[in-house]
Amino acid sequence: MARDNFPHILTASSTLLGLCFVVLTSLKISNSSEASLIDEFTAGAIVMFMVSSMLSYLSMRSGRFAPKPQYERIADIVFLAGLTFLFVTTMLIAFNVIK
Repeated sequence: MARDNFPHILTASSTLLGLCFVVLTSLKISNSSEASLIDEFTAGAIVMFMVSSMLSYLSMRSGRFAPKPQYERIADIVFLAGLTFLFVTTMLIAFNVIK
């Protein structure tokens, strides 16, 4: 049962992917040695959002030749994992666990 969520997943994951790139680039430009764990977590979120974007795109382009619900379901799960990963990273930064 496909709900055709792939346009929403594609839009949100590509936006968050861009945000993660901005964060990672700003950490590299600032040359902060304290940001070691932050940039690793951000790189992990980049991978998750990129996979989610690609699977959403494949779901949109697959049509009748591939199992569309399977692509969409996996993209949804990976997107939620990326959101969770980004949330945990943000909370660690906010509460000064990662310095």
